Amino acid sequence: MKKFIAVFLSITVITIAVMFYITSLWTQTPYEHDKYYLIIGGQIITDVEEPVVEDGSVLLSYNAIKKYLDSNAYWDEKLGKVVFTTKDKLITMKTDKLTAMVNQKPVDLNILARVVDKVPYVPIEFLQEMLNINVELTSERVAVIDNIKESIIMGELLAEKGVKGDSTMFSAYVKKKMAIGDKVRVFDQVGKWYKVRTKDGVIGYMEDKHLKISEENTPEPLPQSPDIEPFKPKKGKINMVWEHVVNKNPDISKIKKMEGLDIVSPTWFAVTDGDGNIANKGDMDYVNWAHMNGYKVWGLATNDFNPDITHVFLNNTDIREKIIKQLLIYSKLYELDGINIDFENIYVKDRHMLTQFMRELYPLCREQGLTLSMDVTFISGSANWSQSFDRKALAEAVDYMAVMAYDQHWASSPTAGSVAQYKWVEYGIKRILEEVPAEKVILGMPFYTRLWQEEKVDGKLKVSSKALTMEGIQKILKEKKIEMEWDKESGQYYAQYKENDITYKVWIEDARSINLKSSLVHKYDLAGAAAWRRGFETENIWAVIADNLKNKEDYAQWAQANNM
Repeated sequence: MKKFIAVFLSITVITIAVMFYITSLWTQTPYEHDKYYLIIGGQIITDVEEPVVEDGSVLLSYNAIKKYLDSNAYWDEKLGKVVFTTKDKLITMKTDKLTAMVNQKPVDLNILARVVDKVPYVPIEFLQEMLNINVELTSERVAVIDNIKESIIMGELLAEKGVKGDSTMFSAYVKKKMAIGDKVRVFDQVGKWYKVRTKDGVIGYMEDKHLKISEENTPEPLPQSPDIEPFKPKKGKINMVWEHVVNKNPDISKIKKMEGLDIVSPTWFAVTDGDGNIANKGDMDYVNWAHMNGYKVWGLATNDFNPDITHVFLNNTDIREKIIKQLLIYSKLYELDGINIDFENIYVKDRHMLTQFMRELYPLCREQGLTLSMDVTFISGSANWSQSFDRKALAEAVDYMAVMAYDQHWASSPTAGSVAQYKWVEYGIKRILEEVPAEKVILGMPFYTRLWQEEKVDGKLKVSSKALTMEGIQKILKEKKIEMEWDKESGQYYAQYKENDITYKVWIEDARSINLKSSLVHKYDLAGAAAWRRGFETENIWAVIADNLKNKEDYAQWAQANNM
């Protein structure tokens, strides 16, 4: 038995020695001579198209960029245009054109973007600064990309050793022998092995005992444009109101001072067709009046609430560009301080294109010093009116998101009810905050109410309504001597009366209900509040909102004082 064990051990030792000797001689070629390779950090990328190398320049496929470098990259196949966006940059490249557009200004390229086998390829060096990457050709066929914001850990060889293909002793070499003092980049550790990358782009493993971790560098960041801060009031939270302009602008001589107001947003612009033409109702006198009174002006632009027109212009890069150019021109012409986008009634299939439009508008607004905001509805099951907004993605492409917290019961609602019940508003805000940072959320409040009519027609209950201003509903209730009662559930006064077999119901917006709603701004630390629309309010509303947004910082104390 002892003899058998001795023989067995001898054979085992010899086998190990032979295997070790063989593997020490065996070197696997990491890169085939007839292929091009892309390395990102410590990973060889094999699940997308190979890079194209031409005259020392690297072109990456759109798919590679989209998957590994910029998930927001966009390819307009019909127009042969690739679009890249950041907070500060909008870069577009048309295939087979030696000019790129950076923030709508032409910049020459050294090499053409192109389509190869139906896949667009882009000269990646041109995008280095935007993507915070460094691109290097380590050989004629290997392109290496590193994120310049990542720390770099280097290892210095303590012995003449090679790089193994795997983290095992018997793994074949992918690079045979390196000299003492040679350096490799270290990515991570697997047991006693480091995953490394050599200067010429070979990726593999070396035992930790053969390496000295010699330096850890954080690369100097590339020069960036100074960060542009969106508008913030000098005191408290944002206080904004929309100005509804139908045919002509209001008579500014009749508008009284609005206490605590920061921003007016007139409904001046509308995309009227699929070609991207914009109807303009801008008025310089209004802007001068606003600025004289200390108000910023955020011009509002709609899509005419037409889903078919919107589908056409959102899905065409050139038309999106045309719309953006017009908005920027009008902003300069009227000396605007911001743009408020109010695109509604949009097909769910265009959800991502709406986000893309905002991504393309955002950096150009920042460059022009404009604060960009967007109006969205509460989260609901409604397709065109709610699900078309990717609120989480949109939050990254705007300075502020105004949540239209009203029309809980809309004009043609089958049942009578509040326009904006307090608990409904609070619940909706909490859901929004799951997707949008609180510091970007502006709470939209209604300055109107609906007077509901319920009557029996052919044995069925018919429900209809009409919108009234705050003053309008108070006038009706006073004339008819109707008493109101406080409805704690809705956070509003409720009134009901009957005439000619018709039952009238109303949930009233007034100073008390607006006080409750605007208190949510501090409760959830929102950016501020906005109201639809100027002219529907009673004069005492402004003092209430100003007190909440400009003077109250401690919601807990306020809630206790108001029995909340």
